[in-house]
Amino acid sequence: MIYNPFNLQDKTILVTGASSGIGRVIAIECSKMGANLVITGRNESRLQETLTLLHNQGHVSIISDLSDKEGLDALIEQLPLLDGVVHCAAILKKLPLKFINEKAWQETMETNLFAPALLSQRLVKKNKIKDASSIVFISSIAATVASFGNISYMASKGAINSLSRGMALELASKKIRVNTVQPALIQTNLTDKALSEEDLKNYLLKFPLGRFGKPEEVAYAVVYLLSDASSWVTGTNLLIDGGYTLL
Repeated sequence: MIYNPFNLQDKTILVTGASSGIGRVIAIECSKMGANLVITGRNESRLQETLTLLHNQGHVSIISDLSDKEGLDALIEQLPLLDGVVHCAAILKKLPLKFINEKAWQETMETNLFAPALLSQRLVKKNKIKDASSIVFISSIAATVASFGNISYMASKGAINSLSRGMALELASKKIRVNTVQPALIQTNLTDKALSEEDLKNYLLKFPLGRFGKPEEVAYAVVYLLSDASSWVTGTNLLIDGGYTLL
């Protein structure tokens, strides 16, 4: 057997927001590394599609709206004992400050902050996550780099970074590690639809490495943080940005 410090064999990992995008790719890459996956999302057909793309057998999909208290409680009851959690579920509402209404603020914070925070709290209180396990939040460079029309998303991701650091300190006695991954623009079908070809070309000039990131590159960072290779890493924000924040 070839030695691999990033092996996830026999680890049970929960991935939220796994029905599409980065969450789906993270689930796939974790399955390649031998993990047993529990994947959640709100869209049943897309979640089932993710399930069919996972390597090996025995994975489980659970339809759940994490912003709904009853849905969150039902998910907790169905979960096995976990070795790791990856919080991927998030929404983005691009509105400048003077046009953000209370509903938009509430929806962004419920999905991007309250849901992962409350899920993490319940996992710990219900003893659903093992000692010496790993919790990973998918944050964003928006937590630290300002951009126009992005205030509610920036605020939610900045709060996630602070949440992660606080949890890392409080859970260290159980040897539970808590970290974030902060990607810059990751090229997916969603970004291709949201940005024009000219916008993408201009934005590309801000990346010293000369290209946008790939979902797999975020997933590789998550695999590292879930694996025993990162057993002395906690409270860290891992940048995946192609040098964007150097400029």
